[in-house]
Amino acid sequence: MRKAIGIVAVSLLCALPATGQQRGQQHAGGAPHAGSRPVGGGHIPSRGPAPSREPARAPAPPERGARPQSRNFSEGPGHPNAPHVDTQNDRWVGHDGGRNDPHYHLDRPWEHGRFSGRFGPNHVYRLEGGNRERFRFDGFFFSIAPYDFAYSADWLWDIDDIVLYEDPDHPGWYLAYNVRLGTYVHVQYIG
Repeated sequence: MRKAIGIVAVSLLCALPATGQQRGQQHAGGAPHAGSRPVGGGHIPSRGPAPSREPARAPAPPERGARPQSRNFSEGPGHPNAPHVDTQNDRWVGHDGGRNDPHYHLDRPWEHGRFSGRFGPNHVYRLEGGNRERFRFDGFFFSIAPYDFAYSADWLWDIDDIVLYEDPDHPGWYLAYNVRLGTYVHVQYIG
């Protein structure tokens, strides 16, 4: 009986390194298999979104007193009504507003400097606390774009893994992809 308990204990200890990735570590061997889930479930996009083909021009300011535009991101069963990445083709659903979306215009892009960490699927970071206005991972602080606040309502601020991608269309913003949920938000580096 003691021998059986010892074997089980050793097996569990050997399995621990495979249960999750620590913050800031490189992800080896590509994105994990997401199974049959169309969104999230551990899937990590192999790349960020492609740049918009729309020519850059000065964004029109939102109308005074205008209500936020209601958008529907759920294009099928299992897809959330939030910006997300489809696990079947790594399509960034919702990143189609182009370069002129006034919700992501910053008068002073990179006001607090640029993120000096690593981007992309080989760099998974563990959230270390905070909230949508200010959160931390690996010693870096970020805030979510106010227009995207609702899309971070299900984030677990002290345990979720995120992957950071550069936003090719909105100067001063990055895209934080939540590995568990498969959703993403625009984030600004604040120090």
